[in-house]
Amino acid sequence: MKKKTMNKFVAPALALGLLVPLNAQAADHSPTASTPAGDLRATLDQLLSEHYVLAVTSMMKAYDGAPDAEVAMKALDQNALDMTPAIASIYGDEGAAQFEDIFAGHNDYSADFVEAAKSDDKELRADAEAEVDEFVEEFSTFLDAATEGNLPKEAAADVLELHEDQVLSVFDNYVAGDYESAYMTYREGYKLMFDISKALSGAVVTQMPDKFPTPADTPAVELRSTLNSLAGEHFALAAIGMQKGYDKAEDFDYVSWAEDQNTLDFKAAIGSVYGDEGAAQFEKVWNGNHITAQGDIVAATLEGDEAKIEEARMKLDQFAVDFSTFLDAATEGNLPQAAGQEAIMQHEALVLQTFDQYVAGDADAAWMSFREGYAFMFGVGETLGNAIVTQMPDKFAETAMPEAMPETGLGGAQAQSMNTLYAGLAILGGIMLAFVTLRNRKVSEQ
Repeated sequence: MKKKTMNKFVAPALALGLLVPLNAQAADHSPTASTPAGDLRATLDQLLSEHYVLAVTSMMKAYDGAPDAEVAMKALDQNALDMTPAIASIYGDEGAAQFEDIFAGHNDYSADFVEAAKSDDKELRADAEAEVDEFVEEFSTFLDAATEGNLPKEAAADVLELHEDQVLSVFDNYVAGDYESAYMTYREGYKLMFDISKALSGAVVTQMPDKFPTPADTPAVELRSTLNSLAGEHFALAAIGMQKGYDKAEDFDYVSWAEDQNTLDFKAAIGSVYGDEGAAQFEKVWNGNHITAQGDIVAATLEGDEAKIEEARMKLDQFAVDFSTFLDAATEGNLPQAAGQEAIMQHEALVLQTFDQYVAGDADAAWMSFREGYAFMFGVGETLGNAIVTQMPDKFAETAMPEAMPETGLGGAQAQSMNTLYAGLAILGGIMLAFVTLRNRKVSEQ
C-alpha cells in the first residue's frame, strides 16, 4: 500500500489570497510588515513553532497509544523535511553535509523516553538522558570551534539543553498527571521557538543585506511575529482541545486553561494598540460565539445531536461576522469586513474539518488539515499587522518602537542569553533545524 505524504505548507502564501485586499498594501517608504526579512521571519516562525507543537503532541499520543500517534509522527517528519529548503538556502550543501556527518550516528531518543515511561524502565531512561548529554557536549564543542568562539560552548549548550528540557518537561509532567505544569511549560516552550526564529532571521538578514534591505526586527515585523505567535497557538490549542474533549481526556480542562491564557495574551496585544475599551470589545466578541461554540460542537458530537451541532456551527458563522466587523471598525477600514469575514470563516472551517476527520478516524486527513490550518494562521499576523501599521504609521516607523507592547511571554527569561549572543544564537537556531531534520528522518526510516 502506498503511503500518503503530508503536503508542504509555506506560512504566508495560504492566507494571503483571502486576507489581503488590494488597497491594503502599504505605499512605498511607508512602514510595512511585508518585507523580505518579515517574510523570512514569518516562515521560520511557522516551521519552528509547528515543530514544537508536533513534537510534544506526538510524544503524548505515543505514550497514550493513540490510534493517530504514528500519523502525528509523520506530520512531525514532514515538518522537518519542509525545513530543508530554508536550511539549504542559508548554509548550502557543504554546510548541510557537515551537519549530517555529525549526526549520522546519532540515534533518535524521543521514542526511548516514551518507551521508558510506558515500561518504567529506569535504565532506558538513563541511557536516553546520557544520549542527550552526549549530543549537547559534542554539538556545543563543534559550535564553539566552528564559530571561532563567537558562540561559546557554554552558551550553545545552555540553549540546546533549554529546548530539550522543555519538551521533556511537558512530557514528564503529562505522564505524571501534573497537567497544570505540563501546559504551563508547553506555552513557555512554544514561545521560545519565536525567539529562535527572530535570532536566526536577524543573522541571515545581516549576512545578506542585498537580499534583505530592511531588518527582521522592525516594529512592524515585531507586531507581525507577535500576532503570528498568538494566532498559531490559538489554532493548535483549539484543534487539539477539541480532540481532547471528544476523547474525554483527563487533561482536557488544562488545554482549555491554556486556550484561555492565549485569549488573555491576545487581549493584551489588542489593548496595547486600541486601549482598554478595544481590548474589552475584543474579548467579548472572541469568547461569545467562538470558543464556547467549539465546545458545544464537541459536546453535541458526543451526544450525536445533529441539531445542536448545526446550531453551534451557526454561532461560528455569526462570530465571523461579529469579529470581522470589529476588525473593520478598529482598523478604520484597513482590514475590510468582507475580507476579514471570508478569512475567519476559512479558519473555522479548517478547525472543524480537522475535528470531523479525527472523529471519523481518518488520521491522515486530520493531520494534513491540522498542518494546513496551522499554516493558515501565519497570514493573520501579516494582514492584521499591516492593517494596524497602515492605520498608525508613526507608531510603527522603522526608527520607532511600538509603545507598551504586551508582556505575552515572548522573550521571557531566555532573552538574557539571546541579547548577548544574538548572531551566534541565530547560527545555533539554523543548526538546530538541521538536527531536527536529520533526527526525524531517522524515525521515518525505522
